Amino acid sequence: MPGEDPWEAQQSCGANTPLRSAAAGGSGTSGQQARREAAQVGPGWPPPPTEAAPPRLGLPGRAAERLFPSGPAPATGSGSVRPRSDGRSGGDMESGGSFGAPLRCRLLFLAACWAVAATAAGEKVLPPPSNLSYSFIQICTLNWTWNPPENISSSCDLEYSSDILIDEVSQHKNEWRKSLFRVTDTVLNKEMRFKVRSECKNSNATNHSQWVETSVPPKGVPGTAAVGLSCVWHNLEYMFCMWHPGENASSDTNYTLFYWFDGLERHRECENYSVSQGSFECAFNFTFPQAANRYPPISILIRGDSENVMPVCATENPTTLVKPATPTIVKLLYVNNGIHLQWSESGTIPANCLSYEVRYHNGDSTTAQTIQVKFNSTSIPSVDRNSKYTFQVRAQPKVECYSSKFYSEWSEEKSIGENPNSAFNFLLIVTIPLIVTVSTIILLVYLKRLKILILPPIPDPREILKRMFGEQNEDPQSCAKEDCMNGYDGLIKEEEIHSLILIETPESSNSEKEHR
Repeated sequence: MPGEDPWEAQQSCGANTPLRSAAAGGSGTSGQQARREAAQVGPGWPPPPTEAAPPRLGLPGRAAERLFPSGPAPATGSGSVRPRSDGRSGGDMESGGSFGAPLRCRLLFLAACWAVAATAAGEKVLPPPSNLSYSFIQICTLNWTWNPPENISSSCDLEYSSDILIDEVSQHKNEWRKSLFRVTDTVLNKEMRFKVRSECKNSNATNHSQWVETSVPPKGVPGTAAVGLSCVWHNLEYMFCMWHPGENASSDTNYTLFYWFDGLERHRECENYSVSQGSFECAFNFTFPQAANRYPPISILIRGDSENVMPVCATENPTTLVKPATPTIVKLLYVNNGIHLQWSESGTIPANCLSYEVRYHNGDSTTAQTIQVKFNSTSIPSVDRNSKYTFQVRAQPKVECYSSKFYSEWSEEKSIGENPNSAFNFLLIVTIPLIVTVSTIILLVYLKRLKILILPPIPDPREILKRMFGEQNEDPQSCAKEDCMNGYDGLIKEEEIHSLILIETPESSNSEKEHR
């Protein structure tokens, strides 16, 4: 029922039969005749009240408290009668889990009238199953159970048709079965409705019963559930899952991932969490024996750290999530007129379950060629040894083993051969920087001399005047004639040094001697 808490454990479910009253006037039968025909049906009709369904298997108590903090695990759920067109409920449940006595009498009376009307019209209609209920047997896994209808002929090959609707949309998962249960996956973040009816498969004279149904409404604030869940099974070694927070989830919301598959005694929690650019990520070990050729579905539950965060469930076939490891090219050599290359195999995926793509291009061409290879080696015939070839490899699971469409990452590039102009290019690359370096050194060595020749330094006039006037103030008679001449010559030489640096030549030396 819409107001019912889907996580509250219920120990029993009442009879859930959406019965309709037949129009006696349409069949032409009067009230007295209807009562007489009802008496002819037999003492077994209307059927007696059915016993309450036994308690269903649920999640362990501690695990339930951990997964569902608002209360115990949803041990069982009850069926419900769909509302009538006048807005009133088709039936109410008492606290004990069964219909009230007056209401039960009215429903049984309507059932009798319905059967009488069908009999008067010449049709036989089966009564529907009763006590439809559900229970969580693991995370994301529901077990729906029901009781068979009463007073069914032994000649009737009774079977049950069941279907699933999510948010009132059929999932096209209708099944026929003889058993009184059905195990299905659930989603938790959307309303899930289950319905079932009975039918005699070997009798064309008997119509199937009406549908009886119940639902599991979502819990939590809409828009807070994790969205965009995607998982990849890397090289059959570990599972990597990524998801985004709901649009209405607060910025400090933390999510927890639980997983379970057939073979685990109880569900497990993922522990290796990380957050990257607003996305939640988690990785956990997920391995099977290498000889295994069948893998059970994996159930994943993501819930928040608050009961207001809506949980979400997903059940995946792991063979659709396989992504091989990236190969490594281990051999690349010339053989005759071709090139032979070989790469590493996956250590966990059988060799006969992988195919490969080899991508290569010649020289500096940007257009690559791709070839399909069934094994971990291949050869490229008739190649030009004067050209350079670059290769990459990636792996893909074969459809005979896995249903995955994931490729591995491309391997690192590996090349063989050289371009025709590679030697000339190398010479240019080495020679040009060398020439530039030598030219720079030579320029720096002669830069100072060049600067002096172009822009000679200006002598300091204070030094010149000081020395000139200093020499004139001295007594001409106090110094010998040769000493005065030597001082004068020294003054002239100093002026020449300050004005210009000259290289002494033989001619300048001779002129100086004559002057003396």
